[in-house]
Order: sequence, then C-alpha cells, then structure tokens
Amino acid sequence: MRHRDRGRKLGRNASHRKAMFRNMACSLIRSVRPDEDDPQAPKVPGRIVTTLPKAKELRPFVEKLVTIARKAAPHQQAADALASTAQRNSDEWKTWRNSSQWQEWAQAVAPALALRRRAFSILRDNEAVDVLFTELAEKFADRPGGYTRVVRLAEVRLGDGGRKALIEFVGERDRTKARRESLKVADETADEDTTTATEEEAPESESAEASEAGAAEGEEKAE
Repeated sequence: MRHRDRGRKLGRNASHRKAMFRNMACSLIRSVRPDEDDPQAPKVPGRIVTTLPKAKELRPFVEKLVTIARKAAPHQQAADALASTAQRNSDEWKTWRNSSQWQEWAQAVAPALALRRRAFSILRDNEAVDVLFTELAEKFADRPGGYTRVVRLAEVRLGDGGRKALIEFVGERDRTKARRESLKVADETADEDTTTATEEEAPESESAEASEAGAAEGEEKAE
C-alpha cells in the first residue's frame, strides 16, 4: 500500500521540491508577459521546457493557481464598479474614502484580496501574481479547468539522458508560425491533387460517351 505517498519525490526533500515548483511556476507564468529586450526571452509566450516528470508534477501546481485567480475575478469586477477614479489622497478621493460607498467597496474587494494574498504566499513573486490575476484570469474566465498541456519532446537532456518535455498554457490558434505555414502548404497541395484528379477523370468520361455514341450509330446503320 502507498499510504500518503502520492507524487514523485524527484530526488529532493519536501522543502527543495516546494522551492523548485515555486520557481518553475513563476518562470511559466512570467513567460506569458516576455520582455522584448531580454535576449533570453521565450520564442513562444507561456511555455517552458523541462523534464517530463517535472512537467507532470508542475501541471496541477500551476492549474490550482489559475483556479484561485479565476475565483477572484468576479469579486474584483464587482469592486471595480464601486471604486473611485480620483487620485489617491485628493479631496475627491478623501470624500469617497469617508462615504458608505467605500465600505461597500471594501467588502466587495476583500475576497479578491484574500485570494491574491494566498497566491502570493505560494509564489512569492509580485510580477507573477500580477500576470496570474490579470492576463491568465481573463484568458481562462470561461474555461473550467485544463489550462496547461504537457508535450513530450523527441530530444533528451545532455548528461543524464532525461526525457525532455514542454509545458505551456493552452489557447486559441496557439500553434507556431512555422507549424501554421506547413499546414497551409499541405492543404494547398491536397487541393491541387484533387483538381488534377478531376481534370484527369473528365477526358475519360468524354471518351466513354463518344464510344457509346459510336456504338449507337453502328446499330442504326445495321438496321
């Protein structure tokens, strides 16, 4: 029996695994908003490459964080409707701060703030939390789970030969440009083959009709 023995150890103790998944989750989330001036910026946003066992263990870790952000989204929207657009510490803002509308705003934003603090306690990264609660929460607002995918790679890691894989956030039309172009060329080639086959069938049908007409004329002359 495997009592309370769920998950891979990955050759690390509990604190080391926790720190490793925290760093990997921050790297994956921050890759959604890449820095264009960074020479090591990812070619495809929202994707990192790691080993296959780590990717499989990281997937539920990240998806639980996205679920936390999705739960906070409706509370944040309700609070934004009650928030003031005045500059902080201005006279208008102070009037709003002392009004009953501020009390309603504080009650509306409290659940979202609690969820944001919960995510920060896990990630310990302000930028990753900001990306998580703004871009990813909006992107997966209508998706109830399955926010990431793990794709195995054909290459292995140098040194120990570990199987490599990539983990990325799912999305609409998220294939790379080279992949889309190859599929487009394949579709065009298939269309050309279909057109050629149709043109080749046409003369055969015409010759068959001509032979039938000739046979009919021969029968009439014989009569």
